[in-house]
Amino acid sequence: MATVKLVEEAEAAPEIQHVYEEVKKTFGVPFVPNIFKAMANHPGYLEVTWSRFKVIMGPGKLDPKTKQVIALAVSATNNCEYCVNAHSAALKQMGYDDAALTELMAVVDMFNGFNKFLDGLRVESDLKP
Repeated sequence: MATVKLVEEAEAAPEIQHVYEEVKKTFGVPFVPNIFKAMANHPGYLEVTWSRFKVIMGPGKLDPKTKQVIALAVSATNNCEYCVNAHSAALKQMGYDDAALTELMAVVDMFNGFNKFLDGLRVESDLKP
């Protein structure tokens, strides 16, 4: 259960409603995801975060699927159940099946392990960009 009240659409001020409508349109869903309802307790934060989301997740050098893969990997590493569910669902809509998601998590597992191994032993990199 959330520790703050989620701002439902019917209760949202006009400046929040505007963001809510964009969120629903962008994600192609008939509801506002709870992450945005929680942010709406601080309308300025909601607005700036939504603007940042549109820039970062919008068109760029990386394709949308790659951005979702990165988001899922980070979410899994940070143990964010909400985000793992959201990004797994997005990738399934983009064509990932259970085997692809499992392979992705295997890569996350391997490199989290490598990171901890190398950090724990303070091994210096000999591979410079």
